[in-house]
Amino acid sequence: MVSQKIKNIYLLGCKELWSLWRDPVMLILIVYTFTVAVYTAATAMPDSLNMAPIAIVDEDHSTLSERISSAFYPPYFLPQTTELNHMDAGMDAGEFTFALNIPVNFQEDILAGREATIQVNVDATRMTQAMVGAGYIQQIILSEVNEYVLRHREISTLPVELEMRARFNPVLDQKWFGSVMQIINNVAMLSIILTGAALIREREHGTIEHLMVMPVTVFEIMMSKVWSMSLVVLLAAFLGLKLVVQIILKVPIEGNLWLFFFGALLTLFATTSMGIYLATMSKSMPQFGLLMMLTLIPMQMLSGGMTPRESMPEVLQNVMLIAPTTHFVELAQAILYRNAGLSVVWPAFLWLIGIGTVFFYVAWKRFKDTIHTMA
Repeated sequence: MVSQKIKNIYLLGCKELWSLWRDPVMLILIVYTFTVAVYTAATAMPDSLNMAPIAIVDEDHSTLSERISSAFYPPYFLPQTTELNHMDAGMDAGEFTFALNIPVNFQEDILAGREATIQVNVDATRMTQAMVGAGYIQQIILSEVNEYVLRHREISTLPVELEMRARFNPVLDQKWFGSVMQIINNVAMLSIILTGAALIREREHGTIEHLMVMPVTVFEIMMSKVWSMSLVVLLAAFLGLKLVVQIILKVPIEGNLWLFFFGALLTLFATTSMGIYLATMSKSMPQFGLLMMLTLIPMQMLSGGMTPRESMPEVLQNVMLIAPTTHFVELAQAILYRNAGLSVVWPAFLWLIGIGTVFFYVAWKRFKDTIHTMA
């Protein structure tokens, strides 16, 4: 009896794989999700500045002001000398992200020990460049002023020196973070899409009625979709991680990939169940797409992949504990970034087992009621 159930699950899963193979749109989506999408996410939105336009108004025309003006150069900044009356107009027109105004007698005030100010205008609508660039500009100006002043008078060195060491991403490269996080997010997204689309495809083609008259149970139908779609996502994630992340982007992966994919398998058990549940709630593929957007976007935004969970309100942190992506992001970052072992990530594994079991039961109950209604 048990062997027959396993055989039914295996054969139904092979049917799902064959149906997927004959769906070119889904195949293109799978390839795109773990190749082009991963590469784009890693390279298209860098955290560092790149050719940020900055307008420089030098009213002092001194040696120090020229040193400061010449310190802004590509590839971080794209400097342009302008006049004071054009500075505000250029900012309003979006020509400059930053505008630097060095006032008259700036060098004289600095050497005399008087208070001196430099005006820096920032276009805050360009969020990424504005936040990073403001810090860069401050460091550059202070560095040039300190170096210039040291030539004219002695400044005592502070007895404390701050030495920063970046762990797990020593070069502070956005690609190391963006590429891996895109793989993590795509695992959850693609598993929901594939399982939901498989069930809706059967309903639209009328094959679900054929399954109802066969000697198979709802559990067997669900498990066949779970294992087949999970296999596809795991293979695609493995190829994306090896080909795009490690070979093309040259991102080092220090963690145990077997442990990571075991966590991904537990996550897929929950997310594929979610896909089946959403498919039973939908009457067509457009409805399924809308429900998936309402479910997937909050999961990805609040699971800790985009911003740390510690920065979120405590209520959201507690609510998101029921989302499988929260624990998948936690264990994936620990394994792939910090080379954590099972002794560190086992609580996330237990959470995923519990969440997956609950989600599978709810989806099974809903699917069973839906089939009985159709009958």
